[in-house]
Amino acid sequence: LPRDDRGLRAIDLDRANGTRINGVAIREVYVGAGHVLELGDSAIEVEADGGDAEEELPPIDHFGELLGRSLVMQRLFATARRAAAATSTVLLLGETGTGKDLLARAIHAHGPRAAGPFVVFDCGAVAPTLVESALFGHIRGAYTGADADRPGVFELAHGGTLFLDEIGELPLELQPKLLRALETGTIARVGAAAPVAVDVRIIAATHRDLRAEVDAERFRADLYYRLAVIALALPALRDRGEDIPLLAAHFARALTGVEVTLSP
Repeated sequence: LPRDDRGLRAIDLDRANGTRINGVAIREVYVGAGHVLELGDSAIEVEADGGDAEEELPPIDHFGELLGRSLVMQRLFATARRAAAATSTVLLLGETGTGKDLLARAIHAHGPRAAGPFVVFDCGAVAPTLVESALFGHIRGAYTGADADRPGVFELAHGGTLFLDEIGELPLELQPKLLRALETGTIARVGAAAPVAVDVRIIAATHRDLRAEVDAERFRADLYYRLAVIALALPALRDRGEDIPLLAAHFARALTGVEVTLSP
């Protein structure tokens, strides 16, 4: 369930079996401890998360190439490690330069698909008219200039991870096709009639506030919730100033080869 500053938010996505809470059909509602969500024939009871109990975090200062000893980074690393072991889609949120690409690579490297390909596709770096072909591929003759069959990034990432960077830039008209690919595990090359099965894990990232984009009807709500099964927010450096000495020592060592000792 997505969480915001008002709590856990349960949203029915127009599935055939419907969604009920304590027996009452709902479209969208905030839930708390003791509520029972009924999803078709399944029931989920919401429990309290332990309140303000102090977290016990492992004493690590990195995850992949991301560095940090601040509490916010320790929490991020712990959650990212759990996300890496899962198979769910992951949505990375944060300003440009916070390390979303590094976190995506670390999640892939620490997960069961580490031996498979890690393919990056920047949704904002391709002309809108070419995005569909880049994602799903095309067959010869599908359009002017398509002189040979070409796979898209979904096929190239088969057996591994597809990192969809700047997902907020994906044209609205292509979002249903991406949603269908995520839900069915199949894609269709442009110009082809038969679908192709693909086995990929999706990690998406954006610097945009996708909830605001959904509210403004520039991003589909069903696609947002399909991507944000696990949502991780990366903090800006100004929000974790205590990590600056660690980062400075790391870059000094990388540039000069000299080990820098940090004062306690």
